[in-house]
Amino acid sequence: EVQLVESGGGLVQAGGSLRLSCAVSTFTSFDDYAIGWFRQAPGKGREQVSCINVAEGSTYYADSVRGRFTTSSNNAKNTVYLQMNSLKPEDTAVYYCAARGQAVLKYEYWGQGAQVTVSS
Repeated sequence: EVQLVESGGGLVQAGGSLRLSCAVSTFTSFDDYAIGWFRQAPGKGREQVSCINVAEGSTYYADSVRGRFTTSSNNAKNTVYLQMNSLKPEDTAVYYCAARGQAVLKYEYWGQGAQVTVSS
């Protein structure tokens, strides 16, 4: 069983920055997982924006956020971060972190979501 808790959402003006945190609780090793960040805007489907392999530190970014968003992990704190810079109104969405085993394709565990609103 894995539990994820997001924090750090809020309201920011276009061009500003926010950092989301995802605290991960697990009975197994934090290193066993890849943590993805997803977002869903009103009336739109869910989009994966990034992923980090916790053991290796390798990352993936969607084209829509590459160069503006950075994901990182603090393995001592079992926490993954999403640093969001140069935010745009189209980044407004509920952001979720999710976990999957490294050998698994499907994200099995999800956080509750954090609202990010970017005003123009």
